Amino acid sequence: MQPANANTLRPPRSRQLRLDLLHTFEAAARHLSFTRAGAELALSQSAVSRQVQQLEDSVGAALFERRHRALALTDAGRILQRAVEDSLERLRDAAARVRSSAEREQLAVTCTPGFASFWLIPRLARFTAVHPDVDVRISATLELVDLERRGVDLAVRFVPAAQGQGPLLFEEEVQPMCAPALLRDAKRPLAAPADLARHTLLAVEMHDAPLTAEWEPWLQLMGLAAVPMAHTLRFTRYGEAVAAAVAGQGVVIGRLPLLADLVRTKKLVAPFRSPAASRRAYFVTLAPHETRHPSARAFADWLVEEARLADGASGGRRRAALR
Repeated sequence: MQPANANTLRPPRSRQLRLDLLHTFEAAARHLSFTRAGAELALSQSAVSRQVQQLEDSVGAALFERRHRALALTDAGRILQRAVEDSLERLRDAAARVRSSAEREQLAVTCTPGFASFWLIPRLARFTAVHPDVDVRISATLELVDLERRGVDLAVRFVPAAQGQGPLLFEEEVQPMCAPALLRDAKRPLAAPADLARHTLLAVEMHDAPLTAEWEPWLQLMGLAAVPMAHTLRFTRYGEAVAAAVAGQGVVIGRLPLLADLVRTKKLVAPFRSPAASRRAYFVTLAPHETRHPSARAFADWLVEEARLADGASGGRRRAALR
């Protein structure tokens, strides 16, 4: 028997994925429009459609539902979109490192979208002011990224408190929150948890989890089995649900200290004043290669100090010793 060589291990050319087709698919999936994807790629609508059809033939599955004047991703399309977006993100990370100059150090940080939007980004200028020679790149994702494999220097992990590794930033507390206007609505008071039945639930869809999963710690504290509400608005990201709450569209489960600034500026209020620990916390984790990136240690120390200052400014909320 002859040994297998590289050619015998490759799939037939007709089954190989062409990078140009994946690039076209990513644009079409992002816009959900062949026309807008074509405008971005300098292709005609028909050329985009043909390239998507070629990719569908290659993978053996329909990637889009072609509706009247609209497109929607199929289940296969969503799977491929996630894979392509992940690959492009990794390529962008690699390209950023290749382009980085010796004068400016690149610091790659991963954290959850909520932590990035509500806690980290509003404070980030204080770090860059002290470290102007460091370029910080934030990857906001719910995925627990493999730091070494992805070349990421530091992560802020949001995990069960008992599983946390590295310096603790803070534990999370949860409680219902809404816009002040809802609290002043005499026709639909929010004086007791039972009053939630007259309001709209702002929920984040999570894989294999009920819509009220984020509410469970607070429900347990209040001795409630469920949170029946008049209507439900569903979102894919927590930031969208919070924005809807600020706009007065319903009640969201508020996560502290992430939303502390919105509470301080009275854009959100907590009608029941009954925070519950979610048994989850934020920890700083340095990659094994961080010794080659001294700015990672400086950034980690800065995060811990910012969390300490924020805790003191909020009235010295007690932080349990988790380690």
